[in-house]
Amino acid sequence: MANASGLFTPSVPSLRRRVQPPVQIYRSGFCSSERMFKRVLCSSIIAGDEMSVSHSESRPPRFVSKGCKLVGCGSAVPALQISNVELSKIVETSDEWISTRTGIRNRRVLSGKESLNDLAVEAARKALLMAEVEPDDVDLILMCTSTPEDLFGGAPQIQKALGCKNNPLSYDITAACSGFLLGLVSGASHIRGTGFRNVLVIGADALSRFVDWTDRGSCILFGDAAGAVLLQACDSEEDGLFSFDVHSDGEGGRHLNAGIRGNENKHVLGSNGSVLFPPQRSSYSCIHMNGKEVFRFAVRVVPQSIESAMVKAGLTMSSIDWLLLHQANQRIIDAVATRLEIPSERVISNLANYGNTSAASIPLALDEAVRSGRVKLGDTIAAAGFGAGLTWGSAILRWG
Repeated sequence: MANASGLFTPSVPSLRRRVQPPVQIYRSGFCSSERMFKRVLCSSIIAGDEMSVSHSESRPPRFVSKGCKLVGCGSAVPALQISNVELSKIVETSDEWISTRTGIRNRRVLSGKESLNDLAVEAARKALLMAEVEPDDVDLILMCTSTPEDLFGGAPQIQKALGCKNNPLSYDITAACSGFLLGLVSGASHIRGTGFRNVLVIGADALSRFVDWTDRGSCILFGDAAGAVLLQACDSEEDGLFSFDVHSDGEGGRHLNAGIRGNENKHVLGSNGSVLFPPQRSSYSCIHMNGKEVFRFAVRVVPQSIESAMVKAGLTMSSIDWLLLHQANQRIIDAVATRLEIPSERVISNLANYGNTSAASIPLALDEAVRSGRVKLGDTIAAAGFGAGLTWGSAILRWG
């Protein structure tokens, strides 16, 4: 199972002890190629002389019996597209004002009979089709969303719609814009720790339902979408999730939230101090965001998180083919890329077309990059999500 350090490693005693044969050990090392240093997990049977394992390696070894890799992806967006020009008709803004400050020019919004579950199912089906995996072969479905169609979560309904007859475990992960990244880590942990073979990780959000469309500081940012990937078990030598780094900071939650409306509870107590029952029906407020603080938070913690994950993976920035960040704001994406010294041609961004789609943004951008031929089999990607909670995290992974 994965631990907090981002390494899939159980507790082990001192590595300088003598290991008595016969035992099977899994040790982590590096293989050099012309392109990069790749982490390779090797297994060997010790059946002869005693073997001493030293601390000479640059980082603790990983002990894993299974690897996992990304073998399929898919995405879906609503039919209704709202441009900056159209948005300027309902709120005081302009195309120039929005695009220069955010990089966004269009966003998609659910309308009519469309639902978030519909988008999630479409994205999941595309990922399964690319991976050549049947719904009945799915062992787990993770629905990463903060805006489910049902208070109790949407993953089981996705399982039903896909026609998974074996009733695989399905549950939601609520972590806003970090949700998909945390879903990847959770999915990988299930594969390594429970023996699952095929895990669907879906990121889907409809933040348009929680936007104050009179607030030009926030309504210009968000759109609706869904994206999905299929994580599949593989031999440890083919492992495609090299490392991760995840964090949260509840102190920062005041800068980005959508809490239960405070005035819903103002009549909880009667005039004489008695408790009124039954309580009034609750609802969530619109998204509240302190844009300046969120920007400062993102450009500070995201580069640190990626660098930490890179160290755990034993890689350098020159080994990274693509930087894939949560699509929140082009200024954030550019600032992080600059701090990591990654050129713009190696940065994946589709923010201009879709805006901030929360948990869907990373898989949506990945799917477009894969299907367009930009991201190729074997490419190494540094991905990072960040957002409400506050939560943030990064993962170093390989496509295919």
